[in-house]
Amino acid sequence: MPRIEIAEITRLSETALARHGASAEIAAEMARAIGWAEARGNRICGLYYLESYCQQLQSGRVDGQAVPVVTRPRSSEIRVDAAHGFAQPAFAAALPAALGAARETGVVTLALHHAHTCTALGYFCEQIARGGALGLGLTNASPIVAAPGGKTRVIGTNPISFAVPDGQGGVAMIFDQSTTTVALGRITMAKAAGEAIPEGWAVDAEGHPTTDPEAALAGSLTSAGGYKGWGFGLMAEILAACLGGGVLSADVKPLKAPQGAPHDLGQYFLLIDPGQGDFFDRLAALAQVVTQDEGARMPGAGRVPSDSADLPEPLWQQLQDLAGAG
Repeated sequence: MPRIEIAEITRLSETALARHGASAEIAAEMARAIGWAEARGNRICGLYYLESYCQQLQSGRVDGQAVPVVTRPRSSEIRVDAAHGFAQPAFAAALPAALGAARETGVVTLALHHAHTCTALGYFCEQIARGGALGLGLTNASPIVAAPGGKTRVIGTNPISFAVPDGQGGVAMIFDQSTTTVALGRITMAKAAGEAIPEGWAVDAEGHPTTDPEAALAGSLTSAGGYKGWGFGLMAEILAACLGGGVLSADVKPLKAPQGAPHDLGQYFLLIDPGQGDFFDRLAALAQVVTQDEGARMPGAGRVPSDSADLPEPLWQQLQDLAGAG
């Protein structure tokens, strides 16, 4: 299994995206997002998606030349029409205005609509935190989760991310997690590897617990913590789709299908400016309490992104082929 520099993964991803129809600016932003995920061991949101990005650029399911439209209908509200393009460049176009509005008003919402899947929400929330604000991000996805006690798919994995600035241009805390027990990619990867999944991850089409990934994919994933995770999943659904302007999970088509209608998803972010008070002193006191036991830490704190990643040979070959370098 070759170990590849993140810089090389990013470079080849950028070449591949441009080669399949993305503008230079969009290809560079999407490649940064892929490299960001791979540097953190998040293959599901990294190279796992590159092939579908390229296929959907060619089929027109995502517009690689899209120009996002940023508006500010109210002093504390930023909205972005991603124009059926990728979410990452649409977010990048709006972030400076959103951070400025947060400093001005204290709290601002940033909602993207007509957007492609955003994959790793942490990529967005980390940028908010590095810009000096607390960032909460939510989105929805294709339906794969039934209500507790039910068997009909209603919502997606509907992830949530939260990041906190450290007051020095860095990040004091960050988490990015699905509201399901595990991300959907863990199930698909288990199926591809011919492995069973732990009981509690999913139910089959009849609503019964299963350890068979194929039966799980025909059924639904379970919400983390049962009805507690279900509530968070619905919260993400309401903010991203109902308030943010995206389609309901029930109407989202398979995200990696090469052809079809645009994803038309919504992503919703809340930016909170910490102000000039004693927030960072209180945050430091909290961190001291959290980390008083050996091995305990604030989520994401002290984690150093890797400068390289081990790629399975088929994935490394696929990356080179997509970039025309194979």
